[in-house]
Amino acid sequence: MKALYLDKADGPEAAVVTDVETPVPGPGEVRVAIHAASVNHRELFVTHGQYPGMTLPATLGCDGAGVVDMIGEGVSGVAEGDEVVLYPARNWGPDRHAPAADFGLLGMPFAGTIAQYICVPAENLAPKPAFMSFEEAGAMPLTALTSWRALMFKGRLQAGETLLISGVGGGVATFGLAFAVAKGANVYVTGESQEVIDRAIAMGAKGGLLYTNPDWRKQVGKLTGGIDVVLDGAPSPSFANYVRAIKPGARIVIYGSTAGNEIKFNATDIFLKSASIVGSQVGDPQDFRDMLAFAQEHAIKPVIEATYPLAQAREALLHLRDAHKFGKIVVTM
Repeated sequence: MKALYLDKADGPEAAVVTDVETPVPGPGEVRVAIHAASVNHRELFVTHGQYPGMTLPATLGCDGAGVVDMIGEGVSGVAEGDEVVLYPARNWGPDRHAPAADFGLLGMPFAGTIAQYICVPAENLAPKPAFMSFEEAGAMPLTALTSWRALMFKGRLQAGETLLISGVGGGVATFGLAFAVAKGANVYVTGESQEVIDRAIAMGAKGGLLYTNPDWRKQVGKLTGGIDVVLDGAPSPSFANYVRAIKPGARIVIYGSTAGNEIKFNATDIFLKSASIVGSQVGDPQDFRDMLAFAQEHAIKPVIEATYPLAQAREALLHLRDAHKFGKIVVTM
């Protein structure tokens, strides 16, 4: 079969579409013929070797949707021909608050989805939402799940609360905007350009600020009227700009560090407001089921920026690195 394959961490240029062995499901597993996958910043980080304990070579990709085409021994409740979307990880464990030590995502250390076939445990399958195409469903798993858990489980976002999404445009932030608007929250965003902010407003945001403007910290409190929840995947440059605008009891949820690891702030900005800084990563299988049910109830689909065939999967990665603005980049098989 064909797959996007990485055997050395020399950047996205090192990823190649090549022939690899077609997998066969073991006991408790099913094989899925992937129809669509998507690329995330995680794949870029993997190509640069930016994960501890990395294991290469690897087939890349953790998002996927397709059709069950082979069933392993001991599997019930699944039939060949089922249209499915994949939970993007394995081995979360029993604790809803944090994953187990052997937890990992598809696409390193486990086999990835940017391939014609993948074998996964049967419990990784969820029915593909009927109102979504394979391309739309294949763009959902990692970023939608990460956003859902950050907002609903960790951030405890409620209808009527004010949410600030820092750096709208990426997959997690875009899903966060859609989920929060559907939840009934008042959503404000920061973005790199007025075009990005305008797209967010068209999706239901009430307003936005350019994070390229060094004075946006002076405007955020006045614009929002005070913030209950923050969704932030790049807190290093942004945290100090919004922290003075949080309300008592606010929850600041950090799900990434794409702009650096260090955050500087005054302790009084947090403890005098009884605020919380919460870390969040991916999500467990219950989050995945809850997220898909909410998306089905509210007809929430991903924003797709570009689509590439599998033969051009490396170009999809380069697009994400060099030209991405708003939404998801999909790879079709």
